[in-house]
Amino acid sequence: MHFPLCCIAVCAKSTSHGVLDRPKLAENYTEDTWLKLRDAVGAIQNSTSIKYNLEELYQAVENLCSYKVSPTLYKQLRQVCEDHVQAQIHQFREYPFLCSLDNLSFLKRMNRCWQDHCRQTIMIRSIFLFLDRTYVLQNSLLPSIWDTGLELFRTHIVSDSAVQKRTVEGILEQIELERNGETVDRSLLRSLLGMLSDLQVYKDSFEERFLTETNRLYAAEGQHLMQERDVPEYLHHVARRLEEENDRIVSYLDQSTQKRLISCVEKQLLEEHMTAILQKGLSTLLDENRVTELTLLYQLFSKVKGGLPTLLQFWRDYIKSFGGEIVCTPEKDKDMVQDLLDFKDKMDNVAQSCFARNESFINAMKEAFETFINKRPNKPAELIAKYVDSKLRAGNKEATEEELERILDKIMIIFRFIHGKDVFEAFYKKDLAKRLLVGKSASVDAEKSMLSKLKHECGAAFTSKLEGMFKDMELSKDIMIQFKQYMQNQSEPSNIELTVNILTMGYWPSYTPMEVHLPTEMVKLQEVFKLFYLGKHSGRKLQWQPTLGHAVLKAEFKEGKKELQVSLFQTLVLLMFNEGEEFSMEEIRAATGIEEGELKRTLQSLACGKARVLNKNPRGKDVEDGDRFNFNNDFKHKLFRIKINQIQMKETPGDLKKRIESLIDRDYMERDKETPNQYHYVA
Repeated sequence: MHFPLCCIAVCAKSTSHGVLDRPKLAENYTEDTWLKLRDAVGAIQNSTSIKYNLEELYQAVENLCSYKVSPTLYKQLRQVCEDHVQAQIHQFREYPFLCSLDNLSFLKRMNRCWQDHCRQTIMIRSIFLFLDRTYVLQNSLLPSIWDTGLELFRTHIVSDSAVQKRTVEGILEQIELERNGETVDRSLLRSLLGMLSDLQVYKDSFEERFLTETNRLYAAEGQHLMQERDVPEYLHHVARRLEEENDRIVSYLDQSTQKRLISCVEKQLLEEHMTAILQKGLSTLLDENRVTELTLLYQLFSKVKGGLPTLLQFWRDYIKSFGGEIVCTPEKDKDMVQDLLDFKDKMDNVAQSCFARNESFINAMKEAFETFINKRPNKPAELIAKYVDSKLRAGNKEATEEELERILDKIMIIFRFIHGKDVFEAFYKKDLAKRLLVGKSASVDAEKSMLSKLKHECGAAFTSKLEGMFKDMELSKDIMIQFKQYMQNQSEPSNIELTVNILTMGYWPSYTPMEVHLPTEMVKLQEVFKLFYLGKHSGRKLQWQPTLGHAVLKAEFKEGKKELQVSLFQTLVLLMFNEGEEFSMEEIRAATGIEEGELKRTLQSLACGKARVLNKNPRGKDVEDGDRFNFNNDFKHKLFRIKINQIQMKETPGDLKKRIESLIDRDYMERDKETPNQYHYVA
């Protein structure tokens, strides 16, 4: 309990003329008055009733001071108080010391003695207030009556080595009991520690011992619990300990202890175990997305020296390791891009929600992503391009336009980390070409949005050819409108409706020229278009690309009529069965001129896939030399128009190899000196 320096004053009527006009006092007046005052002080000290009126006692002090006996009065009062305080020491020196209960009883007695002393000093000061405010105030070297009381208690009670030792040890014992979960009398501790503070011995007698014990306790506790508990449990324990110690400061410790006390707890429970905590638990916290514990980890590490830089390094290493596994595990290629997007979302959330949007952590994450995503040259670029294709292709019903836009934005963040952006361009161009040429783009707006993002990220030079592809498609539409009008004026109209896309060679992916044997009517129609086009655009050269062609065929089965949406190669094969019932693979190759590998894939799609419009003999999933094929008249399907997908080559398309050679020639890439099949992007 802290007492103010002045608490009460007894009201007394006093006039200056009363002192001046008073007749001369008898010689024994001073002594009689002092005896009366001493008797009153003794009554206060012994907690008995005072015989005299307090106003009368106050007036007596004022009268004594007026007659120049203030020095004597001050000395006599001090002596009486000192005699009383000295008599109190014996009850503490002789107090038994058998168990902790004795210690608690000792503390309670000490507290009663202190409380009584403070109460008595306040009462005495109220009687001698005139002395305190005149004589004492005018003599700067003299302590006030309150300060005299503190000085006497400090000198004769608390400064006694045995008493002080037992008092401090008793307080420390109570704090240790509380730290171990027991309930203690906090008001008792608050009063005793307030006593030490008021007596100005708190720091030397208590605080140093207290901090030494605290350091010892938490050093042992940290070592023990790091072995026994998992990291989430340990972090919550540390937070609870810090909260408890802060609560002690509010409840009974002196405020001046706070900084050193909290620093001690943080050092022993956190700073000494930072690396161990992160090695043992950071990966688990991040793997399991333990947002609460990650937030707590960041908050705790931000309190200790070197905490955040250490956490930052482990965070960076985790991202590199986890991301490297996504990128460098071929078995996971199918899900690589989605896994990367999910991982980036997860790490973004951690940085935003748990790490207080700390710029250092956000930058470290970007650096880590850029490092691991380029550990495996080319493949991430290829798969990102294919992922974009899957999202922009017609038939993708996974997302609304708004959701698709968000997905593309996220893709661009991943794309930003890739060094080999030309490799991405090669695959993106090939897939874009396919979407445009077969009319399988989900949304022109989405396509142009993606193009705009690439242009913003990589510059106009990067997207100029891609933009050229869109211009070609728009111009081709205008040309076909004119061509249809042109055909209406022909004397011999064709049964085939021809649509031609005019592709500027420099804009589009390079396609391997392939000569195939087209039906006469198709060849004738090609010549008509060529005549029409070159008539409008003299000096240009047309080169037909059969690998990009597709058609819709009308077919009749037992079940009824169907329309088959097929590639030009599939068209050439199926048209043969208008002329005969069964053909060998060799006969089909000779008739169509389709290259062997391409022909096998074409026949496989027609006879071995989901829509088997041809029968293969012998049966099997693969097409071999000597296999024979006939029209499947029993073919059934619930749809009227059926798309028969062409089987794609399993190996990476040839245009990538050409693109890589081009990049090497232009010093953008180089072959690995030890492993020829590996390439490095030159920054």
